[in-house]
Amino acid sequence: MFTRLVALTICFAAAVSLAQAQTAAPPWPQKTVRFIIPLPPGSGMDLSARLIAERLTQSWGQSVVVENRQGADGIPAVTAFLAARDNHTFLFSFAGIVSFNHLLHERLPYDPKELVPLAPAIDNFLGVSASATLKVNTLAELIAAAKAQPGKLNYAATPGLPVFVLLALQRYAGIEMSNVPYRDFAPAYQDLTTGRLHVASTGVPTLAPHHRAGNAKLLFVTNRERSPQAPDVPTAAEAGYPDLTFEGVSGVYGWRDMPTEIRRRVITDVATIVADPAFRARVIGVGSAPRSGTPEEFAAAIEDQRARITAIHEATAKR
Repeated sequence: MFTRLVALTICFAAAVSLAQAQTAAPPWPQKTVRFIIPLPPGSGMDLSARLIAERLTQSWGQSVVVENRQGADGIPAVTAFLAARDNHTFLFSFAGIVSFNHLLHERLPYDPKELVPLAPAIDNFLGVSASATLKVNTLAELIAAAKAQPGKLNYAATPGLPVFVLLALQRYAGIEMSNVPYRDFAPAYQDLTTGRLHVASTGVPTLAPHHRAGNAKLLFVTNRERSPQAPDVPTAAEAGYPDLTFEGVSGVYGWRDMPTEIRRRVITDVATIVADPAFRARVIGVGSAPRSGTPEEFAAAIEDQRARITAIHEATAKR
């Protein structure tokens, strides 16, 4: 009797174990993972995101792809990300979607609190260029040209800090330029080199080739340090506008109710990649600066940007 009871117990335990194994969730990820980014192909953020995606594909055993949803201050990228909510879609973005989009738009189609900073990855090098047709070589000369013909010069910027930098510059310098919206920013570079567009603000990697070719002059970068891709170009502080100094922190975001285990996996694996010297060298090579840190440090950098931009916005709005 005892032997039979033991046998039944073993069989029952085996059945329970089998049932648990059959119902246990398969390892994540189970399908292709997407990184949605709000900038066009070829930008420093795009290239850096692809480097991370390449590494994650190797470690996760599933394809990790980058999907560009550019334009409109990052709003199409954010809404596409929040609409997915499938545990395999993340947002790789600049901080402006959280830190200051509410200053640019009376109503946002998303709640910034739904965006959870997971892992910082890079600092974008951002700059402001003037068409060579303007014949200006410094920021001071651009300001003088704009004051000489109020409202006659035009400008364009990719979403995020570049938009705010040009708005703030106009307020600080007391100049007025006309905005030219581009659904796809690629034609803006051609317009800049031919003089149809006078001023452009975006990532240094896409401005530097035109600077070297001499058909557009990079006037300053917003970062604290000069860009390795354009070491002859001054920082905003060196050009006389230290309040336009921003690092362009960017990284991976999740959504508020994303499962904890998936969040931890992404945070850990992205941090490991960013800490790797070989990866850091490649990021610098494509015109960005690697940025390590915890989710808390990422959130703090975003909050610092929000506070600084809000203060500038309020101060300049009173002028």
